[in-house]
Amino acid sequence: MAPTRQRTGDVIVVILGGGRGSRLDPLTRLRSKPAVPLAGKFRLIDVPISNAINSNMKRVFVLTQFNSVSLHRHIGETYRFDAFTRGFVQILAAQQTPAGDGWFQGTADAVRQNLRFVKELPGDLVLILSGDHIYRMDYRDMLQEHLMQGADITIAMQMCSEAEIADFGAARVDDTGRVVEFREKPASAQAREGMAMPVEALRDKGLALDRPYLASMGIYLFRKDVLVELLNGHEVDFGRHIIPGAVAEHRVQAFPFEGYWRDIGTIRSFYDAHMDLIGANPPFDFYDPKWPFFTHARFLPGTRLDGSTFRRTMMAEGSIITDSTVEDSIIGVRTRIDRATVRRSLVMGSDPFPPAGLGGVPPIGIGEGSLVEKAIIDKNARIGRNVKIVNAAGIQDADGLAWAVRDGIVVVAKGAVIPDGTVI
Repeated sequence: MAPTRQRTGDVIVVILGGGRGSRLDPLTRLRSKPAVPLAGKFRLIDVPISNAINSNMKRVFVLTQFNSVSLHRHIGETYRFDAFTRGFVQILAAQQTPAGDGWFQGTADAVRQNLRFVKELPGDLVLILSGDHIYRMDYRDMLQEHLMQGADITIAMQMCSEAEIADFGAARVDDTGRVVEFREKPASAQAREGMAMPVEALRDKGLALDRPYLASMGIYLFRKDVLVELLNGHEVDFGRHIIPGAVAEHRVQAFPFEGYWRDIGTIRSFYDAHMDLIGANPPFDFYDPKWPFFTHARFLPGTRLDGSTFRRTMMAEGSIITDSTVEDSIIGVRTRIDRATVRRSLVMGSDPFPPAGLGGVPPIGIGEGSLVEKAIIDKNARIGRNVKIVNAAGIQDADGLAWAVRDGIVVVAKGAVIPDGTVI
């Protein structure tokens, strides 16, 4: 690790803030995807920034475009370095300049439009990350592999199944781990042909036979000069254009990652990732004291509980829960639940402390006699009394005035009001 640690401070980190995030609607109607609340008290953007800081890579640009006000506020309030470090977390929002006046057209175009900021900084390595993944990774391990192999580009990758590879970039590598072919999201059998690792190779490496494809995690480490060269054109996306074209001309290396990693691209994946957190032996958690995840310090009082029952529940601070039952759920900051039942759900809580209802409008929180099952309740939602959010009909996709159903999961929108007696 010695050569790696000498170079970590020279790595420039660029985090892609994502597009419209339409597959996470309605969670992304009023915020960008990286600003979506996570695990009761964090936001999605906290994951890559925390991984970078823990990896001693503290010069971070975050590229943003859509609904980015709350993301800007969160980053500004959370990530402040002292005067004796070169560290920073800086927002680079889409803007009109003499060189261009368009929106970011893709991941590569977003970096291209901000390349001058990267070029101005000392350091010859650029780490490009996505702002909507959940994982814990020491990027120094990837950096060490990059340096040892003399790579121009290194891509973090995981093994995946045939059904999963259609959503990711697929790589074929040689015996040294060098990428010899890269195909983005090969959905058809014809597009996947020849990309799966042979059964013999899987057995030799002790890998699962039902996960024969090597999938890109959207984590790229570039030599800065190679990145500048590859962006000297009009290609708009790393996975579709830059990486496939670079394989023939540059040394592109695969970095295998075997830890927990989940791409938060849909309501279903977002919900499942949260359900992963609450088991007795979760595949991922936030409890490693040697690798903390950072977020905005709110200085809230402890949660107050009275006459309630909890099973497999993760609860953030500042909540008040009275005479209620909560099972297999995650309860966010400043949540109020009064004589209600919540099962297999994510309740994001509220921004202010919940005031009493005014003018017949229910207070923020979940009211008396209500039942919430397999749902996501966004921040500042007001669930009245005797409300049933259960999707009894098993509807897969639908839209209401203040709610939606996505992949069978009911999502109550941010700031929504659900009147007394409503059944969803």
